[in-house]
Amino acid sequence: MASSGPDFTMTDFLAGLTHTVRPGDQRPLVVQDDELSTIPAGSVPNPTTLRIAGKLPTATFELFRQTIPAGESSDMQRHYHETVHYVIAGDGHSEIEVDGGTETVGWSTGSFVYTPPWAWHRHYNDSPELPVEFLTIENSRLLGLFGLARRESAGLATFAEARARFDHQEET
Repeated sequence: MASSGPDFTMTDFLAGLTHTVRPGDQRPLVVQDDELSTIPAGSVPNPTTLRIAGKLPTATFELFRQTIPAGESSDMQRHYHETVHYVIAGDGHSEIEVDGGTETVGWSTGSFVYTPPWAWHRHYNDSPELPVEFLTIENSRLLGLFGLARRESAGLATFAEARARFDHQEET
């Protein structure tokens, strides 16, 4: 199978991925919620709770269950991959960089929230009492296969602080 050039076909490429990770005892077809692996606090800069469905035999996308505590937010971040958050429970809003500006979008249980590639963004839980629960789906594994995985976190910074910190780093 050609990985690039005139003999490359997406069909062959995708067919090759199915053999990368096969379902079995270590990689089952079904994973229960209580089997998700919690990413240890402090190992990623996101202050929310992230639990990954890492045992599933997915080769091109990643699945997380994300919890944002009452009145809190995720970190300000950007990444090369696309992300969709399905709101399992809760109400809130997201600030997302779009075309050089910032767009604020509200969401509630049942909403799908899209984050474009390489856009600064942050998700907020608007409830002072109840957590927000997301099912987070991202195509980070696919980009990783191409060596294109990149993620930056500015912590609990503002858009201006994140841009100043990271855009300056890219220029040097």
